[in-house]
Amino acid sequence: MRLSCGSSFNMISILRRNITCCCLSADYAAPHGISRSFCLRIFSTSNERDVITSAAIYDLLRNKHQFSAKVAAKAASVLDRVKVKHPENCEATLSFLRESGFSNTQLEKMVNSVPTVLFGSLEGSIKPKIKVFQNIGFRSEDIPIIISSNPILLRLNLSNRVIPLLSMAKGLLGNDEAFSRFCRRSGWALSRDLEKTILPNIELLKSYGVPMERIIKFMCTFPRTLMYNPENFMKSVEKAEEMGADRKSHMFIYSVRAVSQMSCKTLELKLQALRQFGFSESDIRATFQKSPYVFSSSVDRLKKTKDFLLATGKYDMSSIVKNPMALLFSIERRYNPRCKTLQLLESRNLIEKWPSLSGLFLMSDKAFFDKFVGPYLSELNNVYPTESSMGGIYEKTKVT
Repeated sequence: MRLSCGSSFNMISILRRNITCCCLSADYAAPHGISRSFCLRIFSTSNERDVITSAAIYDLLRNKHQFSAKVAAKAASVLDRVKVKHPENCEATLSFLRESGFSNTQLEKMVNSVPTVLFGSLEGSIKPKIKVFQNIGFRSEDIPIIISSNPILLRLNLSNRVIPLLSMAKGLLGNDEAFSRFCRRSGWALSRDLEKTILPNIELLKSYGVPMERIIKFMCTFPRTLMYNPENFMKSVEKAEEMGADRKSHMFIYSVRAVSQMSCKTLELKLQALRQFGFSESDIRATFQKSPYVFSSSVDRLKKTKDFLLATGKYDMSSIVKNPMALLFSIERRYNPRCKTLQLLESRNLIEKWPSLSGLFLMSDKAFFDKFVGPYLSELNNVYPTESSMGGIYEKTKVT
């Protein structure tokens, strides 16, 4: 079959592009003895300089800076699309950021997220932005954390976006420590339009009597909630109050967050589940007022935790209704290890009764150990859980 000139040219272009991509992502692998340099020279055309430049970027990231093959190939392919005029600036940019305190892991994270950060003007864009972060009061170790979590900051306009965003956030938070904590945890928020989201939502909360210091604490912990569309955020505030949340309570703002995280349908399913568990309407209202986090948990998790506690035979539904926070703790990391320990102690007549439900889930690891494990190590054959019952996995370990 004969191919037209146009078809032949397109076929060659496709082959050249595919072979180049394979070479860039193969991490120097040379299947069937074909060298990478050979691949880069195949079907050489006027675009050969772009191909070789891409290979140079790949080599720089993969070999000199020890980036993964995937990230190096991604950056090299982006170079092909954006047609960078001075790819040699990549090395200067990486060197400057490294000298500014960025680790290799942070640099790779940035390039993987926003490859074009390598191709910005070092003198005209990147250095001035780093200088602004330094001048505004960030500690040197915080700057890499903030920027690597949101590298798009290095691509935003300095005068129109970066400086106004930083100034606004610092003005809202009031002190350097809160500002730094917010940026470390939520640097991504600095690239959003704070004036159209956070500002009106904060003003709404203030109009409901929520103190600014409480808003600042919430903003540093759960900034995404304050980034919601103001109209939707207002509906969440109104719904929270309708469900019984008290404006004066320090839990009010967390009640708003719980409502804002779910649709009306999901909220109704959780209300139905609590009713089926045995919660009265007044119980549900009290739970929402004091423990709104319960409404952030899934119905399935709530049910499994409830069933586990009832299955111990030590706690009934009335104790769960009185302590709804009990439904939030992990079966695997808190309840199961502790209940197994208590069952073993009880089977050997070493304890007369279990702790109250609130004691079971609120007791610290140290307090639980001191009361229910330490005094009975010899009777328990020196076997006890060693990892944190909150964040780790319990293991049976011999004490020596």
